[in-house]
Amino acid sequence: MIPSEHDLMKIYDCTRTPIRRALAELINHGYVQVRQGSRVRVIYEPVERNIFKIGGIESFKEAAVRNGFTYSTKVVQLEKIIANEEVATRTGFKVGDKLYDVRRVRYINDKALILDKNYFLISVARDLTEEIAQKSIYDYLENELKIKIMTSKRTMTAELATNEDKKYLELSDYNCLVVVSGRVFNSDGIQFEYTESRHRPDYFCFEDTATRHKFIG
Repeated sequence: MIPSEHDLMKIYDCTRTPIRRALAELINHGYVQVRQGSRVRVIYEPVERNIFKIGGIESFKEAAVRNGFTYSTKVVQLEKIIANEEVATRTGFKVGDKLYDVRRVRYINDKALILDKNYFLISVARDLTEEIAQKSIYDYLENELKIKIMTSKRTMTAELATNEDKKYLELSDYNCLVVVSGRVFNSDGIQFEYTESRHRPDYFCFEDTATRHKFIG
């Protein structure tokens, strides 16, 4: 249990309003839960494996820093393509769209554990370079190009490892990966990215906080 609102006001020398606002944030993120007739209970339990947030949009760099891991990126491909029917069907872009095709190997604690396959709309992510892709494309988009990244529609699947996965990743004895795919939209409602992150399954944990709403039938 955490202290009562009255005690928290004394501890932090503040009024009730910021205390309630802070508690609301903790509840919203799944760290605490209010039980009727009692105080607020802490329900958060840390997970030892690397945690990626399904419910939020964060870059690989942001996730690695949050988890406290050493990280690096190797760009293995960055080229311009025109979306054909196969690419359009898989990614959600239109046939004829001009795209950057980016492939990056993600290292965590010196192990090649993620293969990120990204397509970016050239008209939005303009002047993309290998140097930018190695550092952080999202940092470039938000801070240099002033693009507001708003929403992502995602799916998570288990898939057999491809020859490309085996070429770049340290798969150990695994022949499959966890694959998180997403279509990302900016503040104008334009899809500017399709991403496919291919993860070795034993090293990763995907976490979200869900709330059940009463069914009205």
